[in-house]
Amino acid sequence: MADLVTLTERPGLALATIMARQGVDAAAVGAALGLAAPIRPERRAGGGLELVATGPGQWLAVADAPASPWPEVLESRLGGLASVSDQSGAYVVWRIAGPGARALCQRGVAIDLHPDAFPPGAAATTVIAHLGVVLWRLEDPNAPETFEVAVFRSYAQSFRHWFEITARSLDPQRI
Repeated sequence: MADLVTLTERPGLALATIMARQGVDAAAVGAALGLAAPIRPERRAGGGLELVATGPGQWLAVADAPASPWPEVLESRLGGLASVSDQSGAYVVWRIAGPGARALCQRGVAIDLHPDAFPPGAAATTVIAHLGVVLWRLEDPNAPETFEVAVFRSYAQSFRHWFEITARSLDPQRI
């Protein structure tokens, strides 16, 4: 299992939900934040910030080392274009990596994770093993089979349990 897929928590992240106000488009939100805000279900990163589109005019913002206080900094940058809600304590973000990452994730989601259908940068709000998640694929040429999953903190242990059981069933001959 360890050679095929790993699960690593990304602790200490700052997370926030951004919801554009009525009549405000993704381009305006992106310009205020200094990166192109995705309009499709995908992830974009730049300037120490990641935006994962979770619906029309909605994004999950992720930062490794955010300025404090995190939500107020985002609100200030957005200048009234969007509402910001701090989600830092609400989610655990897991990184799933290795040659078996796609096969493992595919066993939990009801969407096609083939690279043609879910290329690097793609994102989805979906369920894995009946748990609501935000899933995205990283654009890392050194680790092409790398996904991240945001799971509500109260379900983090259930997600880890699903991962461990499912990872044990991976057959190296079929990956």
